[in-house]
Amino acid sequence: MKKMTFALCFCNRGFMPGELIYGAREDMIKAVTDAGYDYIAMDADLTRYGGVETRDEGRLYAKWLKEHEGQYDGVIFSMPIFADENGAITALQDAGVPILMQAYPDEIGKMDFAHRRDAYCGKFSVTDVFTQYQVPFTVMKPHVVHPLSEAFARNLRDFAAVCRVVNGMKRFNVGCIGARTTAFKTVRFDEITLQKYGINVESIDLSELFARVKEKADDDSKVLAKAEALKNYSDFSHVPESNMYMLAKAGVVLDEYIKEYHLDALTLRCWNEMETYLRVCPCVLLSELNDRGIVASCEIDMCSALTMRAMNLASEQPTAVLDWNNNYGDDENKVILFHCGPVAQGLMTGKGTVTEHKMFAKEDPGSGWGCNEGRIKAFPTTISNCQTKDGKIVVYASEAEFTEDPIEEAFFGCGGVCEIPDLQNKLIRLARGGFKHHTSVGMGHMKEILKEAFTTYLHYDWVEID
Repeated sequence: MKKMTFALCFCNRGFMPGELIYGAREDMIKAVTDAGYDYIAMDADLTRYGGVETRDEGRLYAKWLKEHEGQYDGVIFSMPIFADENGAITALQDAGVPILMQAYPDEIGKMDFAHRRDAYCGKFSVTDVFTQYQVPFTVMKPHVVHPLSEAFARNLRDFAAVCRVVNGMKRFNVGCIGARTTAFKTVRFDEITLQKYGINVESIDLSELFARVKEKADDDSKVLAKAEALKNYSDFSHVPESNMYMLAKAGVVLDEYIKEYHLDALTLRCWNEMETYLRVCPCVLLSELNDRGIVASCEIDMCSALTMRAMNLASEQPTAVLDWNNNYGDDENKVILFHCGPVAQGLMTGKGTVTEHKMFAKEDPGSGWGCNEGRIKAFPTTISNCQTKDGKIVVYASEAEFTEDPIEEAFFGCGGVCEIPDLQNKLIRLARGGFKHHTSVGMGHMKEILKEAFTTYLHYDWVEID
């Protein structure tokens, strides 16, 4: 995987101690590379002290940035001293990627004119002008921070996540395989709204998937390879051979769609035609895709696929779509989040077991092989989902914890107990806001990362449920 790369930009101002910029360049390069990222920086000899001060220097930097377009994921604008706002906005107004504003702290004992930075104040000068020009930027706590500090290491990690979300959500392709599940109006979405935000939907009829599946032979090399991969992925010891090969064929077809349409994510009509005609339930296929980093939601829940992708980009870990399914005894802040089996095994306590879907087995025995059953492990999590409404994407996010609380063995599918502070009030806000019975989950607390990416750069409407 290509390392993230940041373009570095440093400020200058005529009467300030410009010599401090040299040290800032060394500090920032060390901070970025120590964190495991790459950087690009304009030759320091091209401007006074290697900083940007005048409009001409700003134009020079903007030209250099344009020449390196596509080579950087974000810009770090470092203010070792009070910045010249005209040079700064000229340099960065067309950057086209997230911009992190970093300002140096002053030090007690170094407040004489030769050492005092005044970046605490200068940062406001820059952010004010960027706001006037409507150029989005990111600011983080603390207001001033040294690049070699622990606080900046955290800022840099979070900014990298913001960049991944923004750049990954700005333009991407998602496959919609099948029509909306008839019984679920709750998962309706507006394709034109998504296109406004750069999200391209490729719609594929389920009948075509069926036709492709039926064209494939059990001894096809791709089918055999997929069957072996699936058996290594989860426990298939209970699955009849014919159903095993049918799942493998469906998995090959999904891979073909991903390649043909350059899909970054997909959502699938998972019931009940696949069970009726193919005699399989595709949960384990979606589970395996999610573990591969290809976001896959079930029940044609396009909106969950979007927030799953955002959290996958932020965390670089698998995500899942789950039902708000059951209360957990009398604890009003705990809920069992569940789905039949599309949960990535990276989120589970161990390897799953592929079973027959109990709901389909009740009416049509033998039709639902493919649930990947297990339990969700304990980890800090973020819950998020969205809707399309009046031409806008409306999104929420909150933070919670999956716990080690047990769920009885008779509980089918893949579930976990999630503890969510002030859950009852959040549920009321979700119900009043018209959000669905699904939520998506990811590993780690990333609400502020999502909020920054969604609101500052992607222009989604944000609903606060905390």
